[in-house]
Amino acid sequence: MTPRQSGGRRLVPAYLATGGRAQPSRNTLDRLTVLHGVDMPITSEVRPEEHRILELLQPGALTLAEVAAHLHLPVSVVKVLVADLVDAGRLHARVPIPEAEQFDRQILERVLDGLRSLKS
Repeated sequence: MTPRQSGGRRLVPAYLATGGRAQPSRNTLDRLTVLHGVDMPITSEVRPEEHRILELLQPGALTLAEVAAHLHLPVSVVKVLVADLVDAGRLHARVPIPEAEQFDRQILERVLDGLRSLKS
């Protein structure tokens, strides 16, 4: 059981995961930024926290906030770690699709139904 699961404090302060840095190298990261892993072997130069992020993303994409939740780290700390991984080419980060630009599923289903009726 980890200290976090037992309700205790973490043994190492979260800011040490970033080497004491508080600002990411890029300001384009948001808590809803979608993260995708890159098919690249994980080497010994990757820090343990970064290694865990890359492992979390192996099955598929997650948002930055989801990664932070899995790691039990503040979003601000994960932003710094993710920025380092993006800079190193080990991770792709994509801004979320704004809600106004997302497709309305009902409209698409009606269009599909109309196309199917034309085919018959």
